[in-house]
Amino acid sequence: MARTPRETEDPKPLSFELLRDLGNHVAEAYSLVFTLPEDLRVIYLALGIDLARGNGDGTWRLPIPARFVIDRQGFVRAVDADPDYRRRSEPARTVEILAGLSRS
Repeated sequence: MARTPRETEDPKPLSFELLRDLGNHVAEAYSLVFTLPEDLRVIYLALGIDLARGNGDGTWRLPIPARFVIDRQGFVRAVDADPDYRRRSEPARTVEILAGLSRS
């Protein structure tokens, strides 16, 4: 299987922090996690995706895709969260918000 450039490139240093939510604990605290229904589990397994094993905790839980911009004082300045992973705001909008914060 061919690897995408995202999988083969070395990570670039970032000027901001990212959260990696192993175990979906933060997503759960914000009600941004759901359990995959049985019919989709069957499809995932047929495609060779064992989410329970991949999660490392035996669960079939997935986070709802979300993007938060939180300023240095802890105020949420922007939120993008939608259970439909196909609907997301453009990353350029988040960059604009971040640029605005760095100017203030």
